[in-house]
Amino acid sequence: MIWKRRCKLITKTLFPGRYIQGLDALKRLKEEIERFGDVGFLICDPFVFKNPLPYADTFMGNSSRNVVERFQGESSDEEIQRLSVLARKNRCEVIVGIGGGKTIDTAKAVAHSLELPVIIVPTIASTDAPCSALSVIYTPEGKFKRYLTLPRNPDVVLVDTGLIARAPVRFLVSGMGDALATWFEASSCKARFAPNITGDIGSMTAYALAQLCYDMLLEYGVVAKISCEVHAVTPALEHIVEANTLLSGLGFESGGLAAAHAIHNGFTVLEKVHDCYHGEKVAFGTLASLFLTDKPREIIEEVYTFCESVGLPTTFEEIGLKDVSDEELIKVAEAACAEGETIHNEPIPVEPKMVLSALKAADAEGKRRKMAAIKNR
Repeated sequence: MIWKRRCKLITKTLFPGRYIQGLDALKRLKEEIERFGDVGFLICDPFVFKNPLPYADTFMGNSSRNVVERFQGESSDEEIQRLSVLARKNRCEVIVGIGGGKTIDTAKAVAHSLELPVIIVPTIASTDAPCSALSVIYTPEGKFKRYLTLPRNPDVVLVDTGLIARAPVRFLVSGMGDALATWFEASSCKARFAPNITGDIGSMTAYALAQLCYDMLLEYGVVAKISCEVHAVTPALEHIVEANTLLSGLGFESGGLAAAHAIHNGFTVLEKVHDCYHGEKVAFGTLASLFLTDKPREIIEEVYTFCESVGLPTTFEEIGLKDVSDEELIKVAEAACAEGETIHNEPIPVEPKMVLSALKAADAEGKRRKMAAIKNR
């Protein structure tokens, strides 16, 4: 996708039609489906497909006319086409995506191709995908391909925090990594009058929400992680789920993206990092962006401390790149700096060698802090 500036005098802020969050919110899904039609097409990730959800009989049982289909694993053009054909064949009237980020992005793209409403039900809080009018498209092998900008945001985002609390804690932490980038990228776009996802510039509302997202991570992140580890729905967990899902989604989409997500996209060229979650790679991209954009020492200290406190990666080794070479890293940097990539929304000119240096500096700082912590024990 080429990120084009449209009119710097126009601001645009995007929101989902409804955002519903809380313990046992899944009880509301049946009535939300029925607001749009009699037959829903439920795209479920493999775990959901095999493991019944709470209250599933109301929207997936024998009494339901809804069609349930298993997601095949990649948000690819091929999978979107396969699911679109099935939904059309069954004359479905609303698309429902239930699962993680790639399932959600696929459901949004299927709804777009069929011109149908879409309901998003995230079962993990690992990305800011649920609220956005954007799908990230990959190849069937998992390599980043392009962004698909959609004409509207999801009609409903329904988040049951009971489901989130039962998911592995790594998902929640990964979501914090994705959300961590929100303020830094939005502030870069604000400084440069760079476009958000729509091509217009962000509003003060978008930038304020991005700042709130960062503040909530620092305030509640550690307690939310502890809560998730014991499957407890606490106020802190609710706050972080909201930050990961709603605030990060609104902040990135309406505020704009910059270096962190471009570096994430660059990392996808290396097979070694494919086992890392989206937010883990974005978090490391955020750390690199601090050096790339010459952030003050106190900000670097604050962000590294946060990452260490919740368990986000701060070294190459922690994202599967223990023995990575400069030759491999320059490939990451070149992909991150491709024409149209969001790294060019930073308020400085960026070239691949600068990104290579920032990546190495971020890793070196992470290692230095780990060694210092060992010595101080």
